[in-house]
Amino acid sequence: MMRMKNDKRTYLEYPFVGVGVVVWKAEKFLLIRRGKPPRIGQWSIPGGRQELGETVKEAALREIREETSLSIKITDFLGVIDSIQKDKDGHIKFHATLVDYSAEWISGNALAGSDAMDVAWYEIDDLQTLNLWSETTRIIEKSAKLRHTRQIKT
Repeated sequence: MMRMKNDKRTYLEYPFVGVGVVVWKAEKFLLIRRGKPPRIGQWSIPGGRQELGETVKEAALREIREETSLSIKITDFLGVIDSIQKDKDGHIKFHATLVDYSAEWISGNALAGSDAMDVAWYEIDDLQTLNLWSETTRIIEKSAKLRHTRQIKT
C-alpha cells in the first residue's frame, strides 16, 4: 500500500533524532504550543530535529533560540525517549528518538518562533492541570528534582 508523505517527519524508513529542553527561569519552566505534527496544538517542552553535522547539545541550543528567542545554559541530561506513532493500518507513521536536557534561562524574552503557536511560563504546581503527554510530564518532574538537588548543594 502506498502511503502519502505529507512532510519530512512521517513514514520514514528510520527514526530521526530530536531534542527537547526543559528551560527554567526562576521557579518557572517554559512550554510551547506545538505548531507542527505530531501533537500539533498541544503544549510541550521546546525543541526540534537535530541537523546533520550538529551535536545534540548544539541542536538543543539552536532549537531553543529558533523556537523561543531565548539564550540558555544546559545544566543536565534528562534522558532519551522514543516517540512512536502508528497509523490506523498499524504502519509506523512517526518515530523520533528524543534526547532531553534541562537548562537555565540566560537572556531574551520568550517569543513563539515558526514551529510554535504560543509560549508560556508555568510553575511546577501547574503541571498536573496542563494535560501534557505523560513523558513530557515525567521529564519536567525529573528536571525539577535535579534542579532542586543542585540548588541545595550550592
